[in-house]
Amino acid sequence: MSDSDRIARAFDAERLKAAGKKSAFVSYTCAGDPDLETSVEIYRHLIESGVDVLEIGVPFSDPLADGPTNQRAAERALANGVTSADVFALVRKVREISDEVAIVFYTYFNLVFSRGIENYVLEAKAAGVDGLLVLDLPPEEGADYLEICKKHDLKTVFIVAPTTPKSRIPLIADAATGFIYYVSREGVTGERTDMAEGVEEALSAIREQTELPTVVGFGISDPSQVRQTAQWASGVVVGSAIVKRCADLSVNSTEGWSDFSGFLRDMVAGCTIES
Repeated sequence: MSDSDRIARAFDAERLKAAGKKSAFVSYTCAGDPDLETSVEIYRHLIESGVDVLEIGVPFSDPLADGPTNQRAAERALANGVTSADVFALVRKVREISDEVAIVFYTYFNLVFSRGIENYVLEAKAAGVDGLLVLDLPPEEGADYLEICKKHDLKTVFIVAPTTPKSRIPLIADAATGFIYYVSREGVTGERTDMAEGVEEALSAIREQTELPTVVGFGISDPSQVRQTAQWASGVVVGSAIVKRCADLSVNSTEGWSDFSGFLRDMVAGCTIES
């Protein structure tokens, strides 16, 4: 299955309906946290729990968009010596588990640029990555990147934030080829007990400019928040709430895995169609 097929399939309304879902579930975890072997099992559990898109964070030393939970995950991975090459190898192992789940890298431009943009795109594509979300690359500064991704049919994901002027949304929508990621809050990633305001209105403004799927993330931490967001969004992103549960997991221990699977199933169930 090609990368474009996997991303399109993840958000396909008929497929979701057949699975009893009204929205896709997108998980965020950091590759190599707490270690590479355990990461493989974490992704296995995510896939078995019904996750539609794996958003894989590539460990970076200065993750400006991340809150404390995700920063610590990146620090743990880097302390274990995890490199970009290790992350590509990890994706290849995930592809042995599933050739259908969509995989998107959540990364920073320095990691892409330092390997050479085209080399990075080719390595990602060969490993089985479907799309890239480069957090610190604005569309107007990414002409070479966008051209190379288009050349090799690797999808691009861009962010719209609450502070994004409406006049800027068409530029972002034109650069994206995979989906739009609406950041529901100002600031960094992290769990929240309350829902962000104005999400439905923001999604409406985005949909006036594009037919691409729009996912919502940042601060979504429990099944009720997933359920509420799924009413409006093409996909719901849960990150920190998952990441904080990964730190204590180990491939060498059976402890914690049952609770982790139960938590994931409850979260994914928030996307189901209510009878």
